[in-house]
Amino acid sequence: FWLKRVVRIVGFPCCSPLSLTFPFPANMDVEEVKDEQPTRRVKGRGAEEDGRYAGKAGNFERLGGDDDEVGPARSIEGWVVLVSGVHEEAQEDDIFDTFAEFGDIKNLHLNLDRRTGFVKGYAFIEYETKGEAAKAIKAMDGTELLEKKVSVNWAFAKSGAKRRR
Repeated sequence: FWLKRVVRIVGFPCCSPLSLTFPFPANMDVEEVKDEQPTRRVKGRGAEEDGRYAGKAGNFERLGGDDDEVGPARSIEGWVVLVSGVHEEAQEDDIFDTFAEFGDIKNLHLNLDRRTGFVKGYAFIEYETKGEAAKAIKAMDGTELLEKKVSVNWAFAKSGAKRRR
């Protein structure tokens, strides 16, 4: 009878299992070897199951506070206002003098285009208190600065629990 068997010939322990197809005599000493899948050891990222990739994408820790609150958010140092629509030839002094009327400015960022050297069209102004920043937004939103209409709003805002994905 013809059989295909994976066998290890008894008496030859150094031999690895063989896949043989031939008639086996009844008196031949063979032991069957079960199919063993070698375990593969994985190195690097993903080797251990730590749960980072188990459907937990987008679940981030939150800072304490009221989840239903909507409105401006405070940065680390103060209240940041975003001024967009700034004229490309505006200088820091122009922006500083205009917005200093509403309170003490802690920081002013007026980013320049590396290639042209002109203003990119927006500025970040940081105030110490929320009231000063709110006054600047209320007074300057929609006004003209260097013959160009500027838009002034909060740079950071809380979205509230309903808008959260």
